[in-house]
Amino acid sequence: MTDKKIIPMSDDIATPARRPLTLRDVSEASGVSEMTVSRVLRNRGDVSVATREKVLKAAKTLGYVPNKIAGALASSRVNLVAVIIPSMSNMVFPEVMTGISEVLDDTPLQPVVGVTNYLPEKEEEVLFEMLSWRPSGVIIAGLEHSDASRAMLQAAGVPVVEIMDVDGEPIDAVVGISHRRAGREMARAIVKSGYQNIGFLGTKMPLDHRARKRFEGFTEALAKEGIEVMDQEFYSGGSALAKGREMTEAMLKRSEDLDFLYYSNDMIGAGGLLYCLDAGINVPSDLGLAGFNGVELLDGLPRKLATMDSGRKEIGREAARIIAGRTDGSITESGQRIELTPKLEPGETLRRYR
Repeated sequence: MTDKKIIPMSDDIATPARRPLTLRDVSEASGVSEMTVSRVLRNRGDVSVATREKVLKAAKTLGYVPNKIAGALASSRVNLVAVIIPSMSNMVFPEVMTGISEVLDDTPLQPVVGVTNYLPEKEEEVLFEMLSWRPSGVIIAGLEHSDASRAMLQAAGVPVVEIMDVDGEPIDAVVGISHRRAGREMARAIVKSGYQNIGFLGTKMPLDHRARKRFEGFTEALAKEGIEVMDQEFYSGGSALAKGREMTEAMLKRSEDLDFLYYSNDMIGAGGLLYCLDAGINVPSDLGLAGFNGVELLDGLPRKLATMDSGRKEIGREAARIIAGRTDGSITESGQRIELTPKLEPGETLRRYR
């Protein structure tokens, strides 16, 4: 279980605007009539290419999303919470969804999930569609978004909770851990256990911002001890267990002096552990291993992998509590910031501290 601390937002951080954008806003920004804007956004009517581009550019810049609730209901909200995550195959996010559902089950709100596959352009598409139905709130993974996605979130007029990460400036509320801190703490534990020759294996960083931040924190803490990462390997796609085995074998064959391998997630770490056990490598005496996330599914491995619990269910619960509270009026302020403390679990693949 992770500890948590609630950090009040400073007075100098502006509260996001809560008035939903209208056709008139797009009309004024594009310099054409509201009727023309409506025809463009509904993809109807005889509108010139130049005018259409002008309207679409203005709408995208403002973050305007059409309202699909018809007629007299156009100013209302539906009891849906848009939950936007990068993956359902990653074991992390089903646990987050479990936490969200546990809280929302006791409310009129219903979570609806959209998946982005870690792609900014896909996130824009998912946001556009979900916001067009005027949900009561948005829960979205990460703090990094395209300008278009950020504009839509800022203009949504509903509570927005960014989850999983607190290393950055949120649009509204945020719930998560500091991934840089998690990386630093793992590095300190590895060095304290007497390991010196360290390799890193993980996902490609440009799209996985949280893994990148952990790696930054990890290398920063090692540098303070006069240690550099000896070898590193990155991958994208494919079976995580199989990739973990493949990368571990390749790295150990080219860097025989390694005495520790740090993986960006537990699944590839589990693959690495299985390879080491099959190869007769003495873990953790000759080679230590650690992952990240604390995935319970892996508790059945022959040896418990060292990892760090990121509090996934609790992140989901806290995010849902914020949405529910701000929807029913029991929480009146915006800009909540809840930071959970990642917890190191040494397992059986990290030597005990000397």
